Amino acid sequence: MKDNIGLGKSFDLGFRELIILKKKVHLYYLTGLCESALVVQVIRKLVDINDKEINARKLPEIIENRLVHQQVRRTETLDEAVDQLLSGLIVVFINGEKYAFIVDVRSYPGRAPQEPDTEQVVRGSRDGYTENIIENTALTRRRIRDARLRYEMTKVGERSKTDICLAYLEDVADEGLIKLVKKKVKDIEIDGIAMADKTVEEFILESRWNHYPLVRYTERPDVAANHLLEGHVLLIVDTSPSVIILPTTFFHHVQHAEEYRQSPAVGTFIRWARFLGIMASIFLLPFWLLLVIEPTLLPKELAFIGPQEEGTVPLVLQIILADLGVEFLRMAAIHTPTPLSTSMGLIAAVLIGQIAIDVGLFGPEVILYVAVSAIGSFVTPSYELSVANKLTRFALVLLTGIFGVYGFMIGATVYMLYLIRLKSLQTPYLWPFLPFNPNAMVQILLRVPVPLTNERPSIVHPRNNYRQPIKKG
Repeated sequence: MKDNIGLGKSFDLGFRELIILKKKVHLYYLTGLCESALVVQVIRKLVDINDKEINARKLPEIIENRLVHQQVRRTETLDEAVDQLLSGLIVVFINGEKYAFIVDVRSYPGRAPQEPDTEQVVRGSRDGYTENIIENTALTRRRIRDARLRYEMTKVGERSKTDICLAYLEDVADEGLIKLVKKKVKDIEIDGIAMADKTVEEFILESRWNHYPLVRYTERPDVAANHLLEGHVLLIVDTSPSVIILPTTFFHHVQHAEEYRQSPAVGTFIRWARFLGIMASIFLLPFWLLLVIEPTLLPKELAFIGPQEEGTVPLVLQIILADLGVEFLRMAAIHTPTPLSTSMGLIAAVLIGQIAIDVGLFGPEVILYVAVSAIGSFVTPSYELSVANKLTRFALVLLTGIFGVYGFMIGATVYMLYLIRLKSLQTPYLWPFLPFNPNAMVQILLRVPVPLTNERPSIVHPRNNYRQPIKKG
């Protein structure tokens, strides 16, 4: 143990030697990942053996019975004993025996489940995933109390040995999808995944420089449970409060739990308003720039659109600088202490924005359309999708500013072709729009009442396609 884990050098590695029925018993534990009260309780039970037992031949069986915990098992390899010890479990060695006992007394430091900041709802549950993988699996199990819900645990990282849990419904999820995800997780070769879920995603998808999200992250157990019922697979990575949903399409990233917490009519209205905001975040700025460059495209009734005076700074540069300014504000808000963030926003909006207009750096219309475009980015439920759309908007603005109508048309066409060619684990990214599926497309455009949604999405190839019994007659 000294050679393997540096016993005596690392202060958090606990060790206790006991003499029980004239045999040495060694107990190892990690002080930061298990409760001291549980360790003391185990030691007390072991010491009591000297007062109540006399048969030293059956010492291993006696000790196994006295280890008061719900999870006790044996191991015959030192490597596994070390791995479990470093995960927060107690390891008990008995002199002369070829196996050791592993007692699961893990108690990881962490916070209580609370509502995620990025997925808040007006009505609905307020619990959210935490950095503790055991709590996360329990939060999901609480919503799906089905005997066919499977949790398969594995470790990734030569040094970090991070726990990763694969979750799926055995009679619903596609067997080929499960095998594919298992293989990709097993093939991960790296010393550690300190950045947890994002590192796992990049190994699984191998998307390299693609900027659009091919998996969906969620911190809400209700959202994750709903995707399990549809036939998706979840990856729960220890130390991360986000769960990976596989596979996903573009339209999975534009849906929000709030739509399902309201009536179907209200949910449909919210969804369409969100669609409008997402489209504005991508196309509003380049399209407005196109109309300014080519005023002949405007009908007479809309001739007021566009700056009334020529500015000293080119319009394309104004848009880029203003858009970058919004991005600076976003990054500053993340790194600014909460009590100061509101003041910082007021200073940026009132002072910097107004002064920039007064000195002629920006035109008022530029500020208006950049602000609307930024609001559209914040309306996007998926943070990853909003950032990807922002990069697309930058590209379209540059192409439109340089090449005019041709730049806008070519840029928009290349953008659509790019999305059409994207795939997430062999799943078309624009499904059900391309390839077109009318029934599924209705589910995207409208928040259909739950009693009418009898079929699971065909794109995940579920083994059991019907979510509810088919009504006869």
